Amino acid sequence: MANGDLIRNPFEWVLDGFRGVSRVVASTAHAAHLDEDAVEIAPPEIRRIEVADLKEALRRGLEDLGAFRTDVFFICIIYPLAGLVLSQLVFGNRLVPLAFPLASGFALIGPVAAVGLYEMSRRHERGDDITWWDAFDVVRSPAFGAIVLLAIWLGIIFLVWLGAAYAIYSLTLGPEPPASIMGFVSDVFTTAAGWTMIVVGMGVGFCFALIVLTISVVSFPMLLDRDVGLAGAVTTSVRAVRENPRTMAIWGLIVAGSLALGMLPAFLGLIVVMPVLGHATWHLYRRVVQWPDEAAQPIGSAAGSE
Repeated sequence: MANGDLIRNPFEWVLDGFRGVSRVVASTAHAAHLDEDAVEIAPPEIRRIEVADLKEALRRGLEDLGAFRTDVFFICIIYPLAGLVLSQLVFGNRLVPLAFPLASGFALIGPVAAVGLYEMSRRHERGDDITWWDAFDVVRSPAFGAIVLLAIWLGIIFLVWLGAAYAIYSLTLGPEPPASIMGFVSDVFTTAAGWTMIVVGMGVGFCFALIVLTISVVSFPMLLDRDVGLAGAVTTSVRAVRENPRTMAIWGLIVAGSLALGMLPAFLGLIVVMPVLGHATWHLYRRVVQWPDEAAQPIGSAAGSE
């Protein structure tokens, strides 16, 4: 085997994986839900967006939160509870070095956690009456199989990130677990090895975050909106990032910063942050992706939401 086959970066690994998943999807029962016209549907146009569009998406996300805040809060209470359980597992099992990778990795699986919120925004845009139970109607979507497969891939990326983070710790401050939390914090910020871990960890974490942003920024909302299959949704998401690199980078920073703030205090902020980001992501999708049958419609129109 050539050396080039042995050394692979995360982008190559993920893209190869998606090629394999796409072949599997093509041969599953999910394909039976697509008639010939759906298979041959023209790809959507990718709009060029600016920071003003991000602000508008966030504004409409806040509006959706206000429209059914009781139902959303009922759903989103699970996020801080999951965070608290996660914290107990980390600190109760001396996994302190993985505390930050676990917390920051929430951004990698955040798109999965917000699928129900996308569905609520989709229905709200159509003028439907909304209850918290509607968030779980994603399981009835014809594209649910593709949604699950994409969620699995994000979960795999999350686990690979944790493995990479632990390897970085082992090569710098490890491999032995820290004697105490305060001792670990002191080693991180007062030693050369600690700063090496920070710099390398942030660089590697950025690569993982970039991968997830690229393949999922509009994938989940698109799968709920149109039954295009996993490959079609991921391809469109990659195109959206490629056509709007600066704006999408800013969106990624907004998401990461908001999630970081939402984890304070004790993850309770996620009760508000997650629904706003979830609803805003739906509206971002509607501003970025324009289908052929929506050509005459203004940005954010409910036309085409099926």
